[in-house]
Amino acid sequence: MNKLLLSASLVWGVTSLSFAQQTKKTNFVLFIADDCSHYDLGCYGSVDSKTPNIDHFATQGVRFTQAYQAVPMSSPTRHNLYTGVWPVRSGAYPNHTCANEGTLSVIHHLQPLGYKVALIGKSHIAPKSVFPFDLYVPSLKGGELNFEAIQKFISDCKVKGEPFCLFVASNQPHTPWNKGDASQFNADKLTLPPMYVDIPQTRELFTHYLAEINFMDQEFGNVLSILDQEKMTDKSIVVYLSEQGNSLPFAKWTCYDAGVHSACIVRWPGVVKPGSVSDALVEYIDIVPTFVDIAGGKPQAKVDGESFKPVLTGKKKAHKKYSFSLQTTRGINAGSPYYGIRSVYDGRYRYIVNLTPEATFRNVETKSPLFKEWKSLAETDNHAKAVTTKYQHRPAIELYDVKNDPYCMNSLAEDAKQASTISRLAKELKRWMKDCGDEGQPTEMRAFEHMPGKRK
Repeated sequence: MNKLLLSASLVWGVTSLSFAQQTKKTNFVLFIADDCSHYDLGCYGSVDSKTPNIDHFATQGVRFTQAYQAVPMSSPTRHNLYTGVWPVRSGAYPNHTCANEGTLSVIHHLQPLGYKVALIGKSHIAPKSVFPFDLYVPSLKGGELNFEAIQKFISDCKVKGEPFCLFVASNQPHTPWNKGDASQFNADKLTLPPMYVDIPQTRELFTHYLAEINFMDQEFGNVLSILDQEKMTDKSIVVYLSEQGNSLPFAKWTCYDAGVHSACIVRWPGVVKPGSVSDALVEYIDIVPTFVDIAGGKPQAKVDGESFKPVLTGKKKAHKKYSFSLQTTRGINAGSPYYGIRSVYDGRYRYIVNLTPEATFRNVETKSPLFKEWKSLAETDNHAKAVTTKYQHRPAIELYDVKNDPYCMNSLAEDAKQASTISRLAKELKRWMKDCGDEGQPTEMRAFEHMPGKRK
């Protein structure tokens, strides 16, 4: 065999090995929306939204009914999602934040296993040393996804025989709600959640929010189509997440259930039963260890999340006993000087602690024209008064039976029958805070130290 043939043989051998390696590795595609309340998707019960792609996707995989995130704000949520580490431990707990240097992320855990890891779309994470993606492509002008970049990344990995992990982060349906066709929704016939003040302005605004969800649904459909075109559907696990709730009161910026409860749908061809539903309690923090577990490795350092691969493969039905969340207003647009919230949920009851009940809750929503309309109406309308007061002035502790009160309207904190539940959940919350180094109000006041834009 001459040198040329030997060389060609070696090249072919390496190439064949690469393709062989890829066939043994499962690819990951995770799509995350931005400020979408999970119950505003058709497959999660909305009778008004138009989400055909997400709804059809749910028939192909498992839909989790109890998926939660640690913080009801974009930046700490994404740090938590990509690192698998609790927000206070990583330092990334306020909004517009950054993780401590030395924190490891999904890139550090998957690259040693041969994966190419990319983020396309919204970032909101820092520093680069913690998130050294093989490829990062920001959103296009106007906040739209770069589908050409998505297709090229998948195609390149396919040609090179490299397994990949792709995060597609949409900017929708984050405000301003200016995308999609709002005329396809009839404002007068919408079913609004009970924590809203039902006036024409609320209904009109909600049609624009639903239009942007419909726009995001089309984005997700485009990503699935690219996988089909590249013939990678059967070789890829796809995860859909809705992120925190919308920016209307009682969702985003709060630890009420609507603020931290997320849609989570997983399609794993040949493994997950199509059209199945799981009530296992899972968290965003579990995504990284789950991906690493499926990839056949172990995290390069300790993570706080736990793999729920056994739930996906049908070996287990349950996962976690509790989920935990926290919130600070320090540094958010038009936020209160401080307003620390901590919460624990056990699958039925949500226990919420307000670190400073004497303070007034404020954010950009409380300055909005809509909320001002609600406040004006509160002078003569009991429901408007109750809603606006509850949103801005909260007691030291709250307890909600989420199973029967999903919008957290009626606190049971003063019910003597709930004393043991409160005691148990308070103990779990304190244990979690201590474990992550959360000192409560002192941690709240140190939030600016973790926000590059607020450091002096």
